[in-house]
Amino acid sequence: MAEAMTGAHVGINRNRLFWLSCIALIVTSMTFALRAGMMEDLGSEFGLENEPLGWIASMAFFGFPAATVLGGLLYNSIGPKKIMILAFLGHVAGLLLTIFAGGFWGLMISTFLVGFANGSVEAGANPMIADMYPDNRTTMLNKFHVWFPGGLAIGALAGYLIQNYVNMASTWQLEIAIMLIPTLIYGYMIFTTKFPDIQSDTTLKTDTIENLKALFAPLFIIMCVLMTITATTELGTNQWVGPLLENTGASALIVLAMVSVIMAVGRYFAGPLVHAINPTGVLLFSAIFSAIGIYLLSIASGNMVYLAAIVFAIGVCYFWPTMVGFVSEYLPQTGALGLSVIGGIGMMGAGMWQPVIGRWLDAAKTELSEPGMTEQAVNLAAGQATIGKILYFPVVLVVAFLVIFAMRKKFTIGPAND
Repeated sequence: MAEAMTGAHVGINRNRLFWLSCIALIVTSMTFALRAGMMEDLGSEFGLENEPLGWIASMAFFGFPAATVLGGLLYNSIGPKKIMILAFLGHVAGLLLTIFAGGFWGLMISTFLVGFANGSVEAGANPMIADMYPDNRTTMLNKFHVWFPGGLAIGALAGYLIQNYVNMASTWQLEIAIMLIPTLIYGYMIFTTKFPDIQSDTTLKTDTIENLKALFAPLFIIMCVLMTITATTELGTNQWVGPLLENTGASALIVLAMVSVIMAVGRYFAGPLVHAINPTGVLLFSAIFSAIGIYLLSIASGNMVYLAAIVFAIGVCYFWPTMVGFVSEYLPQTGALGLSVIGGIGMMGAGMWQPVIGRWLDAAKTELSEPGMTEQAVNLAAGQATIGKILYFPVVLVVAFLVIFAMRKKFTIGPAND
């Protein structure tokens, strides 16, 4: 059945807008992948230990929620085009400032700008796609979010090729510069594409005050708390994949690329799983597999790291879209603001744990260093010990989602009716 077109959507090219959003999301995820692969390079270049590197990484996670909350509040009044323009400008400024950064504070500011741009992409694209496909929201939002792990894979492979086949003493600036290519592509598309004019169509407008009131529903608050843990389980591990897996005998960027491909495929075909065991069942499944995967990563070395990464990827691939989808389906009264807030809180929670993970790694290297141990042995033991501490996050999730799954029939809420 053909989808209904509202007045604001007459004359627009939905396919072009959808792919514009996907390219912008690819840039977002490439920033995570390439930064994860260059953490050690930044430390060497600027003489930074893991804790200050964690603070730099956290700026992307803090910039993201700042943009999503602001974008969610403004979406009803300014529309998606202006928010996407803000994303484009933030990406250009942040990437260029990163390339020419002179030290810790330059990296802090530029990383915050990149994070703000990333959050603006989510704030503008998520509700726009949901509005453009009113009869097919879940499918199209899942297809959109495929490109986060897809972009991670692209970024990881690009970083691997540059690091291994470009004859330069330092390659991290080139890795950052590569991201300007898709940024300029989606920027060109923004200024040459007609966007929905939500101001002209009252059917697309929602009451922001009512959205704000809905954010205080107990279930929404609980999901926000759990979102901080699911996001840290996924992004906290992925962001530190380089330092954590060094000296295991496995390539950190290849592991990240492999995890990202599995996540993309899993998200693309998530529909049957969601229908079979419902969203709460999917979240419980994800928590269990994430816990097993992280445990295996904490003890694996050599080729076993790749097997552990596969289990980890199967677990975390469903976390983000299922948490966002849960809010969209079961708490529709939160509107575009709810989608922005749940994503923003997830990034903020993950950001808060970045310096903590860095501190764990630094402390482990000190505590586990013994006379006669090689640097490689110390780094391996410290990385595995730190991953062991990250294991607490999915263990908490297993308990929480088990309770939610058991109580799912007592929910007084229901799916949104388009």
